[in-house]
Amino acid sequence: MIGSSMSASASLPFATESGAMPIMGFGTSPLTGGMTADAVLAALKTGYRHIDTGRKYGTEDSVGEAMRKSGVPRQDIFLVTKVSHENLRPKDFAKSVDDSLAALKVDYLDLLMIHWPNPAIPLSECMPALAKAKKDGKARHIGVANFNIALLDQAVALCPEPIVALQAEYHPYLDQSKLMGAVKRHKLAFVAYCPLARGRMFEDTVLASIAKAHGRSIAQIALRWLIQQNVVPIPFSQNPQRIADNFNVFDFELSDDEMARIAALKRPDGRIANPVERVTGGWD
Repeated sequence: MIGSSMSASASLPFATESGAMPIMGFGTSPLTGGMTADAVLAALKTGYRHIDTGRKYGTEDSVGEAMRKSGVPRQDIFLVTKVSHENLRPKDFAKSVDDSLAALKVDYLDLLMIHWPNPAIPLSECMPALAKAKKDGKARHIGVANFNIALLDQAVALCPEPIVALQAEYHPYLDQSKLMGAVKRHKLAFVAYCPLARGRMFEDTVLASIAKAHGRSIAQIALRWLIQQNVVPIPFSQNPQRIADNFNVFDFELSDDEMARIAALKRPDGRIANPVERVTGGWD
């Protein structure tokens, strides 16, 4: 468990030649409408050094603009993007990566991920394409998102280069203990999108009670709960104050009892991102 002394720059324990992934990230998938560079710029000014985007989000241009305006050296930012499910065949995959680099105006990605698996494209095709981006120097690390345990096992076995991270939905309302077990077995980082369940937890009485005890917001409690599991949350907001508040979770610690009470909030209908809907039309 991560102690309260852990700083915002603390990283996950996979060894790399280019530094590790900061344990707090900033997501850039807006729920509605667009996202301006100002949100990412506010995040970088707050102290975020892990920025997560995706080709499908339409936010890569804004992310790149904010990185350049921020004055933060490129090597100090852990930059993540993803290749969408319709572009997983090798030729399309390579073009998507090049388009992302062009939109971001960077020479390399710190982490490149497959955004969603595609039942029509076998992993035996897309995993070598993902590995090639790393071999070609376009990505320093590679990973997958929204893979279940069986697909994750296959991906690790089929990929010519090591996978270092899995990204999936995770928050107190969604039980991910089995997937977490697979992630730990493969020694990967677990990155959590929708860490605040898109605001669905903000009226929760258990979270409210714990938040009151610590003098914190419900969002801060939910994010701290993930971090104490060595999970990397990537919350999104366009409100500068909320961006800052979400980052301010490194100077307190939840007790074992509080961690258990939050874990007990899991529910059968807790999932927000529906894989069928995402592959056929939407995304996260």
